[in-house]
Amino acid sequence: MNENLPLKTPVIKQWLHDAAAQLTDAGISSAKLDAEIILAHTLRQSRTYLHAHDDDLLTARQQEIADARLQLRLDRTPIAYIVGHKEFYGRMFKVNPSTLIPRPESENIITILKELTVQTEMSLDTTPKRLVDVGTGTGCLGISAKLEIPELDVTLVDISRHALTVAEANAKTLHAEVTLTRSDLLSAYPFTADYIIANLPYVDVIWERSPETHYEPSLALFAPDEGLALIYKLIDQMPSHLHPGGYALLEADPRQHATIIKYAKDRSFSLHEVRDYIIALQYTPQQ
Repeated sequence: MNENLPLKTPVIKQWLHDAAAQLTDAGISSAKLDAEIILAHTLRQSRTYLHAHDDDLLTARQQEIADARLQLRLDRTPIAYIVGHKEFYGRMFKVNPSTLIPRPESENIITILKELTVQTEMSLDTTPKRLVDVGTGTGCLGISAKLEIPELDVTLVDISRHALTVAEANAKTLHAEVTLTRSDLLSAYPFTADYIIANLPYVDVIWERSPETHYEPSLALFAPDEGLALIYKLIDQMPSHLHPGGYALLEADPRQHATIIKYAKDRSFSLHEVRDYIIALQYTPQQ
């Protein structure tokens, strides 16, 4: 036997099969999908390509990189951090461990916002409507709002410089003309907006959560007062930064909704609607 012969590398379908089995054994429910994403990213090809070329041999270098990425996933590193991006509202956003990974439930903010702007587009006021995305992270909400409703004047704010760097990169890649401002919630936002949107930290540290969240920035996940402190602080600030009749779209866990709605109603907000994780409030101060 010639010990100098190179070790045989697997074909694509064999690597996928073995990787999915390991991920399944680790308790990862998206095992097959994650295996395909890892290998497609490694080969710089689509997932469709994998199935069209499933008998192709991997090179030793490709296998080495794919195996390393697989190990990260087995350690419960989120797949978005491994590949460096996450889809949101039909667009790909750069992510890294300094930003929260965009969630599908947040997309309802954009859907509701589009409905609200359609309802008010008959107004004779031609002044551009202002929107501020508070705690923007990757910028996925504010950037999506700008691209879906181009007439909006959009500002992205975050307290994290690292997050704003990611948001700025996403805005440039997606050709979204937005303003970025470093701010503790609305404290440094100089305008009065028509729309405030926010997916702030709302997780209570005592809640059960997936192992993947241990890799996300705690600054973007957790808040004191049973997860409500930052949402309360934002609601307190909003009357000074929102036109009468303007809207605030906030994401929170459904078990927190009743408490948030009561808090907001005591501060001149009325409930427009609740849709899954999203609370839509309208600022209705007494005349």
